[in-house]
Amino acid sequence: MNKGIMVAGNILVDKLNEIAAFPAAGELTKILSFKMAAGGCVPNVAADLAAIDPSLKVYACGAVGKDEEGAFVLRGLSERGVDVSGVKIIPSEKTSFTEVMSVAGGERTFFTYAGASALFGDADVALDPQKISMLHLGYFLLLDKMDAGDGLKLLRRAKSAGIKTSIDLVSENSDRYSSVLPCLEYVDNLIINEIEGGKLSGVAPERENLYRICTALKGAGVKERVIIHMPEVCACLSERGYLEMPSFDLPEGFIKGSTGAGDAFCAGALTGIYRGDGEEDILHLASCEAALSLRTADAVSGVIKREDALEFCSSLKKRN
Repeated sequence: MNKGIMVAGNILVDKLNEIAAFPAAGELTKILSFKMAAGGCVPNVAADLAAIDPSLKVYACGAVGKDEEGAFVLRGLSERGVDVSGVKIIPSEKTSFTEVMSVAGGERTFFTYAGASALFGDADVALDPQKISMLHLGYFLLLDKMDAGDGLKLLRRAKSAGIKTSIDLVSENSDRYSSVLPCLEYVDNLIINEIEGGKLSGVAPERENLYRICTALKGAGVKERVIIHMPEVCACLSERGYLEMPSFDLPEGFIKGSTGAGDAFCAGALTGIYRGDGEEDILHLASCEAALSLRTADAVSGVIKREDALEFCSSLKKRN
């Protein structure tokens, strides 16, 4: 039996409300349109992995409430071929959600509710080394119980079971990044952006500092690879050396939205790692999928099968 990848972490629903204008305090404004979209690490990365390699077994693991929003997420993932049997349903809590209030072409405001994902912890993850060879845990700093020590327990348990581990983070302006450092000893692949890399390493998140950031984090315990992505370039440091790769110089009008681009990059990198590809191929596929995700306004529909993505991007130029 071919083993698969488990994606564990936060699951939420974005409730997208379009309004004509933001009201003043005490005033009312009409919602002109409304739609829901699944969001968070698990829905995005798991759906992207299934799209990139339809033959890959992808397992979702997280927590939702027994409500319309939870059913919406589980149905969407199942339709994309993701196994959702590892998602815990917590009847006493709501599915995590974010209310997005936006004026067309203008300002957006976000109101978020931690919900079921805040209760998701180590005990909710059933690790079966007969079924999975890799565990990806994200987003650190947005998972209350995992951030409080359960993430470290889970990563340690996965490593003891012979399962390769990877993590990513969320970007926040805080001093909480130090809480992630003890986990790095149990991380095989760290896949983050330059802001998160800078916060973790204490090095300014500039392109000229990427090697220093990677070196610091590899030295902090990461076993196989430190992979960092930013709009202009991505980088990888492994035992085989250091590599930087410029991103694609996309034509005018190509970009329709940036939601989920980081998750698409992560899924592309995880696919390459799972396949046993070299660092150049890992970064190239990750860059291709991230670029393709920018073609659509939502988080996942731009991501396509690996072979098609490589073919599509073969005609795109890279930045200097």
